[in-house]
Amino acid sequence: MTLQVAATGRLTSEQVRSALRAATLAPSTHNTQPWLFASGPGGIEVRADPDRILPVADPDRRELLLSCGAAVFNLRAAIHACGVHPVVSLFPRRQEPDLLAVVRPVGAASIDDRLARLAREIPRRHTNRSPFSAEVVPPSVVGLLRHAAELEQAWLPRLDHGQVAGLKKLVRSSHRAQMTDPAFLAEWQRWTAREGSSRDGVPMSAGGILPADDAWVLRDFGTRATGALRLGTAPEPLVVVIGSFGDDPVDRLRTGQAMQRVLLTATALGLDASFISQPVEVAHVRERLRVLLGGGVWPQIILRLGHGSPASPTPRRELEEVVVAPTLLTA
Repeated sequence: MTLQVAATGRLTSEQVRSALRAATLAPSTHNTQPWLFASGPGGIEVRADPDRILPVADPDRRELLLSCGAAVFNLRAAIHACGVHPVVSLFPRRQEPDLLAVVRPVGAASIDDRLARLAREIPRRHTNRSPFSAEVVPPSVVGLLRHAAELEQAWLPRLDHGQVAGLKKLVRSSHRAQMTDPAFLAEWQRWTAREGSSRDGVPMSAGGILPADDAWVLRDFGTRATGALRLGTAPEPLVVVIGSFGDDPVDRLRTGQAMQRVLLTATALGLDASFISQPVEVAHVRERLRVLLGGGVWPQIILRLGHGSPASPTPRRELEEVVVAPTLLTA
């Protein structure tokens, strides 16, 4: 049976449903999709799904908040594309830490063409773990991505050659730390290389070929082959770090929105992206990365950007699985 959702603010029932579907297309660690939504006359709630926390890879819920922040941005962009202004409140109830945001589509708005374009990119964006081609990403792109991050109160520093080399060493050391941790491996294997009809986790079809000579791509998402790089494949893709000026839950939720704006901006520019997660998942390595970046920002996300082969998107849970009853805030 099709999920029935009520009209909310200035949105019709069908517009609410479309915005919720856009929110579910956000990226998440291991494709856990750690979000729940509730829609009522007063607005749309975004909630953490406590059953989808990764206790080993994400013990402090940092990556859960980044993922849910990305979902909040998709929700905002989809609502804005309808000509409606979304008013967003983050952590509206201190005593309710799983209630991450309330989005109220309350006012008419002239459509910002740039944000509407990003909304159109939401269904096209997906993580591409394949080898990237030799086509060079123009330096001007970094400025556009930095501007996207700044609009969401985050920072994307320009890395010099020494910082890139240092980051590569941190990727290797953090990868080794995780691959020698039995608890991490057990959790990793529960969520990756899935086959069949599962609508969460990373299926084998989304893993791509593990490049033989790309030092940035070390995780094997169940790939059945390690591919030698194709002739002309670039060994050094564009690698960027997105950081926040604080590291509290609200900073992480905001940075998740910045991450998604950056990813959608990259998609609109014709770029593919994948995550280099190891250095920010291993706590002591993340501290070393912060020092490497100068100590002014907290590193939250590392992205690899370039031009990849066509890749399959990861599946998503149905709306019926992620929409719950609203609370008094939105009822």
